[in-house]
Amino acid sequence: MSELIQKTAFEVANWNESKAIPKIGDEIRSHADQLLNELDFPTTRQEAWKYLRLASLKKEKFQLNPTFSPIDLSGFVISELNGSVLVFVNGFFQSDLSTLKTETGIEVAPLSAPESDWSREKLGTILPLEGQFFNAMNTVFATDGVAIRIAKNAQIKETVQVIFINTGDQTFAATRNVIVAEAFSKAHLVVGYYTSNATKSFTNAVTEIEVHQNANLTIDKIQLESENSFAICTEEVKQHQDTTFTINTITLDGGLVRNNLHIAVDGQNSESNLSGAYILRGKQIVDNHTIVDHKVAHCVSNELYKGVMDEQSTAIFNGKVFVRKDAQKINAFQSNGNVLLSDTATINSKPELEIYADDVKCSHGSTTGQLDEEAVFYLRARGLSEKSARALMVSAFIGDVLEKVESEPVRQFIDKQLLEKFGWEF
Repeated sequence: MSELIQKTAFEVANWNESKAIPKIGDEIRSHADQLLNELDFPTTRQEAWKYLRLASLKKEKFQLNPTFSPIDLSGFVISELNGSVLVFVNGFFQSDLSTLKTETGIEVAPLSAPESDWSREKLGTILPLEGQFFNAMNTVFATDGVAIRIAKNAQIKETVQVIFINTGDQTFAATRNVIVAEAFSKAHLVVGYYTSNATKSFTNAVTEIEVHQNANLTIDKIQLESENSFAICTEEVKQHQDTTFTINTITLDGGLVRNNLHIAVDGQNSESNLSGAYILRGKQIVDNHTIVDHKVAHCVSNELYKGVMDEQSTAIFNGKVFVRKDAQKINAFQSNGNVLLSDTATINSKPELEIYADDVKCSHGSTTGQLDEEAVFYLRARGLSEKSARALMVSAFIGDVLEKVESEPVRQFIDKQLLEKFGWEF
């Protein structure tokens, strides 16, 4: 095991021995601990990490940091949303910064609270550990996270916000979340990852999601960490019959970001919607790895990811759709588009289909290019500055992804970040 993991393991193990926060079964945790000691740190020799070099992460030494200076939440909380707000700083729940509101049909609590005892039977049940270094790491060392259960038939009107903030020097934060949408329920969640006065930080987050029969769950995920941060974020999703699951991943900042999104479609007549936008500059690296596994017939999946890369930034997209042998009548769409704003920006795009059924409609595609200089000239000829012309074309390019975010307050929050960071108006 690397120095990073040894040091982190020592610090987190000490915390868990005294607090025992995560409600992960001893058998699952023990198995993960064994795997973590056996598995090699991921390298580019492994297919799943072929284009992402983690050498810079391995060189660092991170530690738990449960103490921190006061944090101004105004830049992280979307005030127009009126639901509960749960705030975690450096992986630890902060009750004084959080607002837990009572609404019929939904249970929201940190894993460290007695109210989330129901999560014991759920945690670790759908997350693969074999060959998954960071999943095993999170299972062993997670300090806290959120547990959300939407009751049967509940139609939740208020949006729940879950905010993870890293601060301080060389901070390690491992969080574990479990979200269950019971039958015929509907809810909208916003999950945000941020930094505040963080010299360097490492986020290792895992979220297990189960969507039961006829449930409809939407998650807007916003990543806005500093350019010297590392983040490995995993969502493991299981869909049952007649469900709709939607997740929008908007990556606006971060030094090295890896998103693992795995959806197992286990019930017929289900719909999976995945969209993502990533806007990079400097030497930022963002790697989106998605898997949609159609195990049964009569399902639909829609996947649209778009990126804009400037300067020496690098983006990676690897999206894979499985259609199993008996999964007939599947309609699966997958698209990845990229615009390079400089000659030194890089994209590695690998959309994949693996189909074992014969009565399906599946398509995938990838495009990479630069802004149309003739179009830029046309806009400048009509009075726009070159910067405004390019911003307008960028907004048009990724606009169809951002439109997937249906909540107006969330969309306004994203637009504000794009204006402040890049000077782009959407």
